[in-house]
Amino acid sequence: MQQKQSGAVRRQEVAGRQGIAAEGAYYYVSGSTTLTKYDRGWNVVAENTDPFSVGYPLPVNHIGDIDVYQNEIYCGVELFLDGVAKNIQIAVYDADTLTLRRTFPFDKTSGQTECAGITVDPCSGTVWLCSWADGDSGRYLYRYRLADGAYLGKVHLHPVPQWLQGVAYYDGALYLTADDGDADFDEPDHIYRVVVPDGATHAKVEEFKALTEVVKQGEIEGLAFDAQLRQLLVLYNRGARIVLGMPTGFYPGYDREIHEVYAYDFDALDFPKKDVTP
Repeated sequence: MQQKQSGAVRRQEVAGRQGIAAEGAYYYVSGSTTLTKYDRGWNVVAENTDPFSVGYPLPVNHIGDIDVYQNEIYCGVELFLDGVAKNIQIAVYDADTLTLRRTFPFDKTSGQTECAGITVDPCSGTVWLCSWADGDSGRYLYRYRLADGAYLGKVHLHPVPQWLQGVAYYDGALYLTADDGDADFDEPDHIYRVVVPDGATHAKVEEFKALTEVVKQGEIEGLAFDAQLRQLLVLYNRGARIVLGMPTGFYPGYDREIHEVYAYDFDALDFPKKDVTP
């Protein structure tokens, strides 16, 4: 499968609309109800089209943005309908077979009411969750211990991006995607950068990138850093009208929703110098 070109940015159509992750020689893409593994040529290696069939203590129907660490895929899963979520869980899948290995319940005292994305910070041994939901839930990032899934607290974002969709860790910072552009007016969505000081309960949010080069403004989703190829990967959907987080009809000229991964070379991005190591 050949990547398409959009200016200086490569883009690749994929099978899922939610999340993207990369590790070693493979990419991983999540749909709301699917997991797909690709090789470096974007050929499908494995698929799981029924990821909720076994192993869940509570019913779920939705996977958000994902991450992969040490050959395990981390997913934030939930029961999601018309903008309302419940039964949030952290699910870990085998990256070879795409089968469920284990789940961890989220901590209800955190105040989180939806899970849009998840990422692993191996340097501190933590797992971070973000929330798409409006209100207090979307104002924080939520931290869990990688070793045993214990809840470690939350971090208040200043200022708060609107409609968070994905989160990824890279070189000391967290990067967030936000569906904050109005597609009806062709406004761009954005990626933000956050550095959380040790022990902090709040952190400053800075704009990192506006997605002005996408084919048509639609809905940004997950993101990932491919350190091996030195690329930022962003999953972006176009074609469908989104109401309360659900695809509802199509824009003129579309009869389906198109899911694409945009690949940005590190050298073309405005990283703080300390974020990109040679």
